[in-house]
Amino acid sequence: MTNTAHPKGFIRGFFAAIGGTITWLRRVFTNLLFLLLLLFIGIAIFSKEDQLTIPQGSALRVAPSGFLVDELSRPSGMDFFGGPSGPTEVRVKDLVDAIDNAAKDNRISSLVLELDYLVGANLSKLEEVGAALQRFKAAGKPVYAIGDNYTQAQYFLASHADKIYLNPMGSVLLTGFGIYRNYYKSALDKLEVNFHVFRVGDYKDFIEPYTRDDMSPASRENNQRWLHQLWSEYTEQVTGLRNLPPEAIDTFIDTLPQQLKEHDGSWAEAALANKLVDQLASRRVAIDELREEIGSEDKTDDYKSVDALAYLRHQKLKQIPRPGAGTAKIGLISASGTIIDGEAPAGQIGSETLGELIAKAREKKVNALVLRIDSGGGSAFASEAIRQELLATREANIPVVISMGSVAASGGYWIATGADRIWASPSTITGSIGVFGAFPTFEESLEKLGIYNDGIGTSDLAGAMRIDRPLPESAASLLQQGVENTYARFLRIVAEARGSTPKEVHKIAQGQVWTGRAAQQLGLVDELGNLNDAIAGAAQLADVEDYEVVEIQRELTPGERFLRALADNVDARIEAGIKDNLPLGAWFNALQPSLAPVAELQTYRDPRALYVRCLACQAP
Repeated sequence: MTNTAHPKGFIRGFFAAIGGTITWLRRVFTNLLFLLLLLFIGIAIFSKEDQLTIPQGSALRVAPSGFLVDELSRPSGMDFFGGPSGPTEVRVKDLVDAIDNAAKDNRISSLVLELDYLVGANLSKLEEVGAALQRFKAAGKPVYAIGDNYTQAQYFLASHADKIYLNPMGSVLLTGFGIYRNYYKSALDKLEVNFHVFRVGDYKDFIEPYTRDDMSPASRENNQRWLHQLWSEYTEQVTGLRNLPPEAIDTFIDTLPQQLKEHDGSWAEAALANKLVDQLASRRVAIDELREEIGSEDKTDDYKSVDALAYLRHQKLKQIPRPGAGTAKIGLISASGTIIDGEAPAGQIGSETLGELIAKAREKKVNALVLRIDSGGGSAFASEAIRQELLATREANIPVVISMGSVAASGGYWIATGADRIWASPSTITGSIGVFGAFPTFEESLEKLGIYNDGIGTSDLAGAMRIDRPLPESAASLLQQGVENTYARFLRIVAEARGSTPKEVHKIAQGQVWTGRAAQQLGLVDELGNLNDAIAGAAQLADVEDYEVVEIQRELTPGERFLRALADNVDARIEAGIKDNLPLGAWFNALQPSLAPVAELQTYRDPRALYVRCLACQAP
């Protein structure tokens, strides 16, 4: 028999081999191109710092984009790749370090604030940047502010300038502080959701939106007190900086309709007449004046300047001397976001994640540790786990200092009790010492849909924590007792830390919120000051004078490190292209706290469903 299949099979195999070889070569070629691209980018990245030149007499351009934060919710640079609007967060410490370095740099003659892309910031963060601006001015260097419009946050920073420019079609929008939220009780009733609440303290109002249709009298009283205190901080500083009468800001707001009528509806003219700004000028006119004052960029129509964050990176690589091995070290850890049990990404505080960083500080044998807290709380269990790590650090003869950011309340304050000393800014929101538990059940909602639940267990508790079944009284009793026990423990922890008694602490607890200034008067914090003050205080506790600050952060993945390096070397403000004055993503992030559903409670992962969280702390 003749085998005719063999030649065909040979030919088919021959061409298959050729095709496979071509595919292999194509993949190799593609991979080589990709590697060459990475190499090219890497060379561009790591050589760019060497290429940065700072002409003599340059201005430091401070143009933050997005929100001012203590800790980035994603690794630096990641936001840049999320969309065309550039980063939506800027670290306060980075701005402060850049301004402080520039104040001592004889190449830097002045500072220009361009604030149109600053979306928002809490008052304490604005105060820290403002204090750096004052130190810059104390070095004999002028500060200018350019703006098409000024929001309340933007204007606070602008008020530190020697001269404020405002676009003739712009405005200074001052409104005062307020706290408004949605209430869901009627909606939950219509959906027949049974919301079971367990709490201690008349002022612990985190759960009120799900049990009421309006703000309770106790919550209204508490919120009114600290809101007025914060607003007083704002107005006193702004009027002092602008040499205005103490009541000038309130008068401007109260009479704004009349003011606009007197100036033919021009917000800019009204602001100028009330001495809130110094000159009405378009951006081009303002920049032309700055070119006369500062000097001009070669081959451009801009004033001579260097971006603040690019300048800071340059300083870290080229200018700042590296301390010797024997130099004392002050460890710095930033903890921002909701406190949850276990591990957590950037932007949240995980008990294990933060605990590992605190342990790492002990391993580095730092002379003292500063923990910067910016959190309204979360899981009670996680808060206690973190406090225990701070106590272990103190037992290792390492002083621990807390620096409170904009918020360090409820669980944030629970953690703070583990320190030797507590620092807060006058406008920090703290306290809110209280505990609650919450458990919604949907059995009646499901019945409307014809869904029922039935079964059998060895006890009432066997099916107690199901959201599709009624909550048994025995389970409700357990939850309430757990809340009361945890609150009593909270009081004892605070009393022991602050040299008081649980009875005395209870008077200022029950969920009441305090500003940092009021908290100091009540004995809840030791000192008023910013992060740099807290670091200096930690050095004093450690009895060291010459020291370096060592930031202790979680390790980034190789991919995150690459993206950070890549994005850190791109001028984010230019990339933003002045396309969107207020990035949609930033606005969505700002709205999220008021839209957070009941399901948020589940994200805290507290094993006993006991929470120490402050709702008021989501306000400015």
